[in-house]
Amino acid sequence: MSYSKKYNKLIFLLIFILVIQCGIFKREAVDYRTEPTQAGDRARKNIEEGRGVSLKSLTNRKTSYEFSTSNPMWRASLELLDFLPLSTVDYSGGLIISDWYSDNSNSSNESIKITLRFLSNEIRSDSLKIIVHQKICDKNNICQTNLIESKIAEELARSILTKAATLEKQKK
Repeated sequence: MSYSKKYNKLIFLLIFILVIQCGIFKREAVDYRTEPTQAGDRARKNIEEGRGVSLKSLTNRKTSYEFSTSNPMWRASLELLDFLPLSTVDYSGGLIISDWYSDNSNSSNESIKITLRFLSNEIRSDSLKIIVHQKICDKNNICQTNLIESKIAEELARSILTKAATLEKQKK
């Protein structure tokens, strides 16, 4: 055995002895006359004393999930954007992203992409953020993408809010 292996074993042994002497591994004296003997009873007692983990406490969390069918803003957005090819639809993240879309009436080198972010479930104008990108490609298929401020975003937001308010009234 080499000198370094002996040295490592000696250091490990010393650390082990020091840790044992710290009292981390000391067990309390148990009076088995007062302690429960059944495993289930012991587990229940440990949990009550805060010394154990219960799977019930991990699974019975009080959360409220609102499904997309009950959210009027989400439903209105999907109904109004049904003509667009959608690339990402994430209800839990509150995000709808369309794929690049080009209308036949426009020149074939221009297309738009619409991103909707839901900031809140409430039917308010500040609960929705709409971003519109425009892609313009030249004859060599070299494209340029720009964030545009257009009336599309304003009109779409107004339409979504109107449709969501209508859906909410129908629900009630």
